[in-house]
Amino acid sequence: MPDTISHTIADAVKISGLGRTMLYELIGAGKIEARKAGNRTLILVASLRAYIASLPMAEIRSGQRRAA
Repeated sequence: MPDTISHTIADAVKISGLGRTMLYELIGAGKIEARKAGNRTLILVASLRAYIASLPMAEIRSGQRRAA
């Protein structure tokens, strides 16, 4: 679906890896844009992509093992 401009909350959770509660918190904080279509909350794809792109890079350290 390359032309998709919005997703429902359930779909946004699946594609983003973010939790439902986190999405609602981000919407409430104005960090992700959403629109209402009747009872449905639609997350704007561009806003979701921009938010995820703004997150800091993960620092993954390879080769380190935890002591057992």
